[in-house]
Amino acid sequence: RAGGRIGRGGGGAPHVIAMAALEDAPGAWEGVDMRDVRRASFAFADLFSREVDSRCPELVRPPPRDGNRRGSQVSFLHPHGYQVMRALIERGVIGDFRAPSTIRFGFTPLYVGYKDVWQAVEVLEDILRTGAWQEARFAVKTAVT
Repeated sequence: RAGGRIGRGGGGAPHVIAMAALEDAPGAWEGVDMRDVRRASFAFADLFSREVDSRCPELVRPPPRDGNRRGSQVSFLHPHGYQVMRALIERGVIGDFRAPSTIRFGFTPLYVGYKDVWQAVEVLEDILRTGAWQEARFAVKTAVT
């Protein structure tokens, strides 16, 4: 039954407008060297990691720290990671949560830039410094983080 908000888009034929947008999608990759994309994603992840390490000491970064093993994702541990991630998402920083305490961020330079990385660090630092994550609404479990 597709009665819930998330279930409404779960079935049926794709919308014509959505399919038309995909028609030119392969051209967006023309001239893009995936090695450059990978290097940039590692640079974003490394920058984010360094800044969070220095500005958010209450977060613990588990291994692996090496980009070749870690990829373009960075994880941190916080005892209330779910609430922290919910607060981040509300403020436009999209990551995900893995129980019991992992908040995780991925970086793709195809649509994320240095400005986005800096802003994400600032929002995370603010949420932790002010305790904004402690608002009761962030503890309410939702279907997706």
